[in-house]
Amino acid sequence: MIKNKFSIFSLAALLLAVALLAAGCVSSADNPENEAASKGTVMLVTTPYGTAISSSNVMKLVLEEAGYDTELKLADVGVAWQSVAAGSSDLLTDAWLPDTHKQYMDKYENDVVYVKKNLEGGTRCGLVVPAYVTIDSIDELNSEKEKFDGKIIGIEPGAGIMISSEEAIAEYGLDYELMTGSEVSMITTLMDAIDSEEWVVVTGWSPHWKFQRWDLKYLDDPKGVYGDKGDIVTIARTGLDEDAPEAYAILEKFEWTPADMEAVMYDMEQGMTEEEAAAKWIENNRDRVDMWLGNE
Repeated sequence: MIKNKFSIFSLAALLLAVALLAAGCVSSADNPENEAASKGTVMLVTTPYGTAISSSNVMKLVLEEAGYDTELKLADVGVAWQSVAAGSSDLLTDAWLPDTHKQYMDKYENDVVYVKKNLEGGTRCGLVVPAYVTIDSIDELNSEKEKFDGKIIGIEPGAGIMISSEEAIAEYGLDYELMTGSEVSMITTLMDAIDSEEWVVVTGWSPHWKFQRWDLKYLDDPKGVYGDKGDIVTIARTGLDEDAPEAYAILEKFEWTPADMEAVMYDMEQGMTEEEAAAKWIENNRDRVDMWLGNE
């Protein structure tokens, strides 16, 4: 009998809850997940480099805090730009301009929106060697070809720095082979060479945690193949400002420093997941994130 009474009371409570929901007696404030979901989903695209992964994961968490669902997909640089231009991705937080990603901006400038510099004047690209290497300029590489084994250690073939490095080989008449790989394989080769105090030259860029870990230097680029110091820019698909105005307003305020970015990259290199490192940075920089969110 007690069991039957419990079942009747449970059924009555369930029916009452359903009735209240149907009548609109449960507000959206009582279910914040529904309220957040009503803002829609923002599709972020990132590339397989520390700068992109750090900024995209920070922005992902900030947008989620603002009430958006998010999806983050990985692509090489060319595909990332193409996806924003085509509208299949909403934004990319790691466009290196004006030089490194110049070919992509030239190709898609009418199909993407230049939102804002999120890291101004803090980027550099070029050929990097350990500080103990005794040459200082790209035009000295041929004289030390044997010590470098005639190889420049690169990353993915679609990366802007790889295109610039191919141009550097031609401009300087370098008798070197540009080796393709990944950021991970490049770092591994660099680390092994340093451990053995061997000479090595790699494609390098800043910000990057490798400059925190090892004593490295850029080779001078007298022909200016790699360009001057540049910016990291947020680009968005056309129409995002109308479809997700609050998200777009956050992007318009998003800016940080090389030190901020390197802090996230360093924590990832030390073993944190991408999301853990991003969350730690947000926790340590609450005032700035609140400013992006308009909560100041």
